[in-house]
Amino acid sequence: MTAATDGALRRLVRVPARVLVRLLVLVVRAYQLLVSPMTPPSCRYHPSCSSYAVVALERHGLLRGGWLAVRRLGRCHPWAAGGVDDVPGTTEARGTSDAWDTVPGSTPSPTSSATRSPAPTGRSSAGLPHVHAGH
Repeated sequence: MTAATDGALRRLVRVPARVLVRLLVLVVRAYQLLVSPMTPPSCRYHPSCSSYAVVALERHGLLRGGWLAVRRLGRCHPWAAGGVDDVPGTTEARGTSDAWDTVPGSTPSPTSSATRSPAPTGRSSAGLPHVHAGH
């Protein structure tokens, strides 16, 4: 197989993977809008599992992002300590940015993840109720 053929084959595989990532992100977003508001806030981690899944899929793609999301769901249970658990960065950006820096439409945190409180309080800094994103 030549390099040109190999490159064309890789591009053909990436297109369906991108479509699947977008489909999975759409499913998670639908859950956040339709199901999560009907459940009480019970997230032990920050960001919530569903937000973590969206960031992981968008940042790392179908295989690694999906694996990170499944691992996170496996860690989320009533006996978990919880706290801040950001999505790992890509290999070249690891340790240099916060998980929310690369999410379109997100607001960057005013502090680094190391100085944030370990668990969300359920209220925003302005004292308004926190909008629950769910698992």
